[in-house]
Amino acid sequence: MSTLIRPLFAIAVLPFTVTVLVPLWIARSNSTSIGLGNSPIAIGVQVAGVVLLAIGVVLFVSSLRRFATDGKGTLAPWDPPRELVVTGPYSYVRHPMISGVVITLFAEAMLLRSESQFVWACVFLALNSIYIPWVEEQDLEIRFGDAYRDYRINVPVVIPRLRPWRSRRDGPGRR
Repeated sequence: MSTLIRPLFAIAVLPFTVTVLVPLWIARSNSTSIGLGNSPIAIGVQVAGVVLLAIGVVLFVSSLRRFATDGKGTLAPWDPPRELVVTGPYSYVRHPMISGVVITLFAEAMLLRSESQFVWACVFLALNSIYIPWVEEQDLEIRFGDAYRDYRINVPVVIPRLRPWRSRRDGPGRR
């Protein structure tokens, strides 16, 4: 697949399903429609949702870009990055792409003022809280060895560092 088609296909299959198709299905199943809140608090929640949505999308896109450029791969398990990515948002937190998706899901729940969307965001977060340490991080350690172990020791999984981490190793995808 071409350089552009590979990441677009992965985006269509994975995050698009999680952040668009499933929320649309939930909204339709619960007859949820978008509309401006009917109180200052409801409107405030929606405004906060817009801000979170922007943060989530920017975090996701910047992380995805790093996968393609530094990692020479995509977010898809069938086409993972071939190089360890530790720059950009990855120098602050280990899984910024998932963080971006989770933030987006909570933002959607706030925009729609939907308890069902909130539950979906919580379920997705819980599933990834199990999958990432038990599957993804084990695979990363096997694929990248000491470089990943060093990264994992220095970069937190959830709460970002205040300053970016820089690897002592030189080479592609590392600074």
